[in-house]
Amino acid sequence: MWRWVKRLEWPVQVERFKGGELPSHQQPVLFIEAPEDLVRPLLAGWEPPDPWYVGEWMRVVVARFELDALDPAVFAARRDPAGVGGVLLPFLSDEVALLMADWLVRLKQAGRTAQTWFRRHGTAAVPALVPPALGKAGAQRRAAEAALRFVADRHGAEAVVAAARVHGDRAADAVEALVTADPLDVLPAKIPQVGDWADVRLLPQILLRGRERALPDAAARHVLTMLAMSRPAEVYPGVRTVRDACDGESLAEFGWRLFRQWEAHGAPSKDGWALAQLGQTGDDETVRRLTPVIRAWPGDGGHAKAVTGLDVLAAIGTDVALAHLHGIAQRVKFKALRSRAQEKIEEVAAGLELTAEQLADRLVPDFGLDADGTLTLDYGPRRFVVGFDERLKPFVADEGGARRKALPKAGAKDDPELAPAAYKAFSALKKDVRTVAADQLRRLEAAMVARRRWSAREFRELLAGHPLVRHLVRRLVWLASEGEEEDARTTAFRVAEDGTFADVDDEAVTIADTARVRVAHPVDLDGSLAAWSEVFADYEILQPFPQLGRPVHALADGEGRAAGSNASRD
Repeated sequence: MWRWVKRLEWPVQVERFKGGELPSHQQPVLFIEAPEDLVRPLLAGWEPPDPWYVGEWMRVVVARFELDALDPAVFAARRDPAGVGGVLLPFLSDEVALLMADWLVRLKQAGRTAQTWFRRHGTAAVPALVPPALGKAGAQRRAAEAALRFVADRHGAEAVVAAARVHGDRAADAVEALVTADPLDVLPAKIPQVGDWADVRLLPQILLRGRERALPDAAARHVLTMLAMSRPAEVYPGVRTVRDACDGESLAEFGWRLFRQWEAHGAPSKDGWALAQLGQTGDDETVRRLTPVIRAWPGDGGHAKAVTGLDVLAAIGTDVALAHLHGIAQRVKFKALRSRAQEKIEEVAAGLELTAEQLADRLVPDFGLDADGTLTLDYGPRRFVVGFDERLKPFVADEGGARRKALPKAGAKDDPELAPAAYKAFSALKKDVRTVAADQLRRLEAAMVARRRWSAREFRELLAGHPLVRHLVRRLVWLASEGEEEDARTTAFRVAEDGTFADVDDEAVTIADTARVRVAHPVDLDGSLAAWSEVFADYEILQPFPQLGRPVHALADGEGRAAGSNASRD
């Protein structure tokens, strides 16, 4: 698999591993290439590192060591359900069954892995699910119940009940009641009482789809009860029925006014559902209204409410909601809230089967820019075009392309409505882009140092094709690689102003759909560094951060041989 493994002395590598001195990127090599009798005993307690392609090489480890690889496989799968979860498909154990049940209700792509696992193992998984399904209320019970219903849908309730009988007749009867019950009939032991503060007569009507009819007050009271019964992780199924039957905008307004009523009555903690319900009733306008409130709460002693507000944004889950959540994670002055927002972003990313960085790629606003990355400001008789420099600082040019020092204020001959609106839009754009720009510069430079890679599709859609980010992309040199790491065919290229790809000789370059793309580090360009620097100088391309001019320090003789490297990079 790796050519240089022939130079390794396996007993020495084993001792380095035992002493905690074996680098993380060499540990997969040890378990894949070293003699089986040397490394099988090392599997117990091994926590696999997270280098690239962990989902691929972990499959090899599982195929080689089978049951002995279960614990390391579970560890890796918990950390990366989307990338590694598939390695658990052959395993049947109580721990794996409960993990799959959790994924089934909580994650999307990994939820599909869980469905495959339950289809494969069927009723054999039932005995592991019965104790939590009949145990204490909470997330684990909810997941086990959902898994039992999933198996019952495919294998029949009778088969599930028969498999549950290993725990006794009482347990089997309880499971039978569970898998044959209507979800809408599953109610809490105590139905919550909605306070007088939530009088539906003081709230806007909830319109049905089509907006021609509205729910009567009695039905609206039932909606309040359903919302009060719900929790962020345990939403009563009837709420989904309400969302499907009602107009989204009116339901969102109903939810927002309900939240404001709760606040106006002192925000009693026993009725905290009035905040949480925004995650079920809210829309993008709710997000825009709520985000400033979340940001301000910690300063008024409302950290707990702010944390719940983060859950609300995550539950709404639209691009706008996640963008605001990411903004809080990056730029809020309260450290505790910022840390919790970062954790929430990671949770959301895991639910979407993305890393936090992959999610961040998808949350960069386009700010209404055209496909070519510009914005036209219409003053009526005259127009101005907004562009961006190498630091994403916006500038203004007139229709002839000449840059102006600043956007002029509306004049007497300008349209009295269009011109002030355009001027206001540009002022807002400068503020919004300023906050995004710093994050994008940091992320791309960090990606260069960490050698982060994107698929060709991600590169085209999220980077080169993004109206704002493209201004940074075309000021950098990129590498496209095909094939295995050791034998990869690598092409250095830049993105021209028209969106095409060109090499150092300005010849057109085609990037294969199977290629992986990353920001080139000068250590990767080797002999072509000077030529690339000349190209950028000829085109007067200023770089957003040091890339071609970044210092590269050579290692002393003998250093770095184990890794096959001749230079270091920062």
